[in-house]
Amino acid sequence: MRWSVVLPALVLVFFLTGADGLQREATVVVSGSSTVMPLAELAAEEFNLMQGSYRINVKSGGSGVGIVDLAEGRADIAMTSRDLKPQERQRYESPRTRFAEQVIGYDAICLVVSPAVYDFGVTALTRDQVRQIYSGSIVNWAELGGPDMEIFAIGRRPGSGTRDTFNEIIMGSREAETPGVAYDSGESSEVKFSTQRSDNAIGYMGYSFVMRGDARVISLDGIDPTIENIKNGSYPLARKLYFVTLGQPSPGAGAFIDYILSPEGQQIAIDNGFIPA
Repeated sequence: MRWSVVLPALVLVFFLTGADGLQREATVVVSGSSTVMPLAELAAEEFNLMQGSYRINVKSGGSGVGIVDLAEGRADIAMTSRDLKPQERQRYESPRTRFAEQVIGYDAICLVVSPAVYDFGVTALTRDQVRQIYSGSIVNWAELGGPDMEIFAIGRRPGSGTRDTFNEIIMGSREAETPGVAYDSGESSEVKFSTQRSDNAIGYMGYSFVMRGDARVISLDGIDPTIENIKNGSYPLARKLYFVTLGQPSPGAGAFIDYILSPEGQQIAIDNGFIPA
């Protein structure tokens, strides 16, 4: 038998087998909120191991980025830590194709301060006090019963669902200016690191991030961000977490959404500091 004939045949068989394998494992892209991302990543790891039809690929960038990626065909699912904006619906929806939001869990935006501030006695603030910090009206911790140090207020970058919710509830509008902010962070993990490594900072981040580690969480209007207070809505900065699709989800996106809502998926949420739906 001549190898010049056999080798092209083997290459053809390999190519066809590989192509068939790629067809069996379709990629599903999940994009958006950095708050939702850890839950989506953990669920994706398990989902990818338990079946061979779909491969889930998770990336962050903020709730707004996820919506744009979904609408422009770069993602199958958008992760959001806020409700959809009217302008997003107006821009991307049509009479035949509308966004579908699925609550996958509950979360809260937690206020955290540096250990030195917390240990000095600043363990609770009111909404008005937080508003004055982020508007630049209160600039020293001594004005709030803390140490005589300038306040280093950390915000979040535009496009963050966490920023939008914080601004809406604390500042009065999603588009509110926050001139008291000294630095805009891109991720909750960065806020956590920055407040823990400084002696005069305040910031805000998702509930799951404060459950992992020793962040100094303060109460808001006398209410702590406990699971009970978050689910019953009494904590002022409670919110829902969503998976969003545009129109009917693809088979792979639908399968992943079903998994994250299953008892197994919701247990992943519980085990990693998220509050189940």
